[in-house]
Amino acid sequence: MKDIASFESGVLSEVRPGVSRPPKELWRKRKGGLVVVECPQRIPCNPCHTSCPTGAIVKFEDINDVPAVDYAKCTGCALCVAKCPGLACFVIDIACGDGTALMKLPYEMLPLPERGGVVKCLGRTGEVVCDGEVKAVAEPHRDRTMVVHVAVPEDKVGDIRAIRVV
Repeated sequence: MKDIASFESGVLSEVRPGVSRPPKELWRKRKGGLVVVECPQRIPCNPCHTSCPTGAIVKFEDINDVPAVDYAKCTGCALCVAKCPGLACFVIDIACGDGTALMKLPYEMLPLPERGGVVKCLGRTGEVVCDGEVKAVAEPHRDRTMVVHVAVPEDKVGDIRAIRVV
């Protein structure tokens, strides 16, 4: 089995045991989206769980556990996205049904994107995957961690992990 992160590059490999991803049939039905958690290591961390108002991020048996998600409880609120110090949580909403998806991504850089603006959507290694339109910029916890809602082509959600303001 490959390492989940390359020590040379810091980029997650395709083998990711710490990934919680909802079944596609549930994704299409859930307006508001569902969280995806790509937590690469067992470390003492649980802000995603403690910030989740519905209990969708399951209580950890061990503080070092990688997060598990109860998708029946997830509302796509993105509070965990804003609280995760590793930027490992994001929400995908593909219930639009028009070939686009809304991704709710963490953002901690300046300048802030503006609603209606176009951003570059980036993959794991920083490569540009596509352009996206900013639909909203929120600061759920008033701690300078923003959650940017970006409309993207639905077929690109598996590749996008960040944005760059242009």
